[in-house]
Amino acid sequence: MTTPFDEEPIRHRSGLFARLRSSFFTGIVVIAPVSLTLWLLWTVVGWVDAVVLPLVPNTISPEQYIGINLRGIGLIFFLLFTIVIGWIAKGIIGRSLIGFAENLVNRMPVVRTIYSGIKQISETVFAQSERSFEKACLIQYPRRGIWAIGFISTTAKGEVSDRADTGGTLMSIFLPTTPNPTSGFLLFVPSDDVIELDRGVEDAAKLVISAGLVYPNQKTPSTPELPAEE
Repeated sequence: MTTPFDEEPIRHRSGLFARLRSSFFTGIVVIAPVSLTLWLLWTVVGWVDAVVLPLVPNTISPEQYIGINLRGIGLIFFLLFTIVIGWIAKGIIGRSLIGFAENLVNRMPVVRTIYSGIKQISETVFAQSERSFEKACLIQYPRRGIWAIGFISTTAKGEVSDRADTGGTLMSIFLPTTPNPTSGFLLFVPSDDVIELDRGVEDAAKLVISAGLVYPNQKTPSTPELPAEE
């Protein structure tokens, strides 16, 4: 048979355990993102070094002069090499060499398909475009009554605009997917059915990426909600 004097230490130990558990989860929330980010960066730099350093001549390898292999040297060589290649490619001689090489590749059936696919992906991901999405909008998709967030690209022109019998202006709308907004659909929507949003493209992209958990007019919570103390 327990007495009130016996219940007090039990309640005290339970409260202490709950506080320790709460502090532990808070520490995990703080440490995990930082640790994973540093680990990922460290791993990527090491992978680049492992690929690039064997290609560097021994005469210019820093390891020959300092006696140790510093992580990140291969990444520096890769960045410098890429900058030099890009600078050469912008010149007349570089463009001529690239054009000659592409003509040779286009004569190889299998290599041509692989090269063209990789080139399109590279240009889509890395090439700097003079135009970008300037407005976010709401459209009814895939049917009326269901709303989706889109990005306004341009006003439809040419054959698309001429053949579409809408009686008005057509807008080119990019409809992103969740959680990867870089993939999606290109839709041509009448301008009367497009509702422009006051918020910018970045805020709309956050809403798409978070699957509706982060709204533009709300701040992202610094830490997730932890279990209540017992």
